[in-house]
Amino acid sequence: MRLLSKDLILFAGLLPLTLFAAETLETVTSARVSMPLEYRVDGVVEARQQATLSAEVAGKVESVNFDVDDFVERGEIILRIRDHDYRAQQKKARAALDEANASLQDMQLEYGRSQDLRKQKLISQADFDKARANLKAAQARKSAADANLAQATEQLDHTVLRAPYSGVVVERHVEPGEAVNPGQPIMTGYGLGELRVTAMVPQSMIGELRQRRSAQVILLEDGQVLEVSKITIHPFANPKNHSFPVRLDLPQTDTALYPGMLVKVALAIGSTERMLLPQQALVSRSEVNAVYVIAADGKLALRQVRPGNRYGDQVEILAGLDEDEVIALDPVRAGIEHKRQLDAVK
Repeated sequence: MRLLSKDLILFAGLLPLTLFAAETLETVTSARVSMPLEYRVDGVVEARQQATLSAEVAGKVESVNFDVDDFVERGEIILRIRDHDYRAQQKKARAALDEANASLQDMQLEYGRSQDLRKQKLISQADFDKARANLKAAQARKSAADANLAQATEQLDHTVLRAPYSGVVVERHVEPGEAVNPGQPIMTGYGLGELRVTAMVPQSMIGELRQRRSAQVILLEDGQVLEVSKITIHPFANPKNHSFPVRLDLPQTDTALYPGMLVKVALAIGSTERMLLPQQALVSRSEVNAVYVIAADGKLALRQVRPGNRYGDQVEILAGLDEDEVIALDPVRAGIEHKRQLDAVK
């Protein structure tokens, strides 16, 4: 038998049992197993990658390409801002750079001629110094023109907003035709696959969690257990409730988990013994839970039990069973055989 927790070993086996009807039932022997003692708290799923993209330049929104619940690939264009003015500024900056380059070439030629004339002592030192100063000024104008063109190009690039990572849009803040300013929110989204759970752990439990660094996330819908890849404990408690915020990173999984969902977080704070049975062995009728117990002579009896928490495909039995009792794994076939036995007695 398989338990989700690596530390659990169920002392049980599948035993063939030949009944009066010559049928064979799969069985399991009840036994107590050692497993972690847990303290459960509520947790909320959130994305490890979540961001709100903002406008970096002012302008009128020309197009918005995605809406809420759309999947966006990394690098795809999310929004365009009208760029006529920014293209004009880039064109103007490029023309200024061309002019600065031409002026620099002239100053370089003039400085070269001045060097030759100064060696021949045909011009004064003052004229030579002036040529050198003109060259430095031309170089400075060229550097400024380079910077202006880079700035204009960057502003033009910012009129196109691209997705920084692949993810899903959860909120859209603008519509086409709206005027936006730098810093104004445009769209909020989160990355798929990389999720984590945040929980508030009471002060009384934080010491054990720091020491053991072991926890599991349990889904409310089906009781599925997810292992935690990393635990991050905040160094200070919330002064309002004296609980410590804890983040639990989850490995990438195909499970239908989404940010905002409520889950249970099982914190390992010690060890205990529990009696576990496969969930399939339980018979549920209204509010009554039972199992088919097989006696040494092969006779079946429907025994009421009190189940507790689920651990993957196992369920804890709190009352109704002792150790070393043989339980039928297939309650349907066991029920048929039980009825046959009762009819045979009449």
